[in-house]
Amino acid sequence: MRQSEANMSGAEDRDFVASLEKGLSVIEAFDASRPRLTLSDVAKLTGITRAAARRYLKTLTKLNYADFDGRYFSLSPRILRLGYSYLSSSSLPARVQPFLERISEQTGESSSAAILDGDDIVYIARSATQRIMSVSLGVGTRLPAYCTSLGRAILAYQPDDVLDAYLRRVRLDPRTPKTITKKPELRAALETVRSEGCAVIDEELELGLRSIAVPLIQENGTVRIALNIGTQAARVPAAEMQKRFLPPLQEATETLRRIL
Repeated sequence: MRQSEANMSGAEDRDFVASLEKGLSVIEAFDASRPRLTLSDVAKLTGITRAAARRYLKTLTKLNYADFDGRYFSLSPRILRLGYSYLSSSSLPARVQPFLERISEQTGESSSAAILDGDDIVYIARSATQRIMSVSLGVGTRLPAYCTSLGRAILAYQPDDVLDAYLRRVRLDPRTPKTITKKPELRAALETVRSEGCAVIDEELELGLRSIAVPLIQENGTVRIALNIGTQAARVPAAEMQKRFLPPLQEATETLRRIL
């Protein structure tokens, strides 16, 4: 039995393409806060050598997935093809979108859906009635899970071992003076989310922004997606978030749970 497992593990190792992993890490080095990077920047962020980083960046440039101005590299619009491949092959965003639009119609507020990807949430669908953040949100936007309502709504329902591993490795940077930056406090906040069935964020991600999210709990008890409503803090008091926005979110997730 052990020999069989070893053979299987060896086969899986042979099937793993390390160069593809490194190439993807080069792409992921770019984000909203780092849209332009030098060769040295990429090597440092990915942990690969400058020579390897050069090869991957030159390849991406030759294939028109990246641009180079003589000093800085940046991703080109062609990179959107990679994200579109997921969106076009998945029915999840298309199924969720009408529910988000209905929530926005009912509340007059922006609503979103996101999944957990590593330690971040990634927006997969959105219905925006107005801009409520300094950073523009859209499909594909990534944000830290720990200080977002969508992230906490998903994290709170992860298995204990998964959550423990997350809390060990995550770095809780203060996005605002109100951000929870102590891990015991974050764990307590996640326990509250689980007991109340929703996550409310009061200006922890960005000053002036409040949001509430609910998990979409599958029949088997797992959670991979959450829906939220975001609003301006000056317009809706924190004490009213659940009363005003929880019913439409719960209605949407209850219906989606039966069809996804």
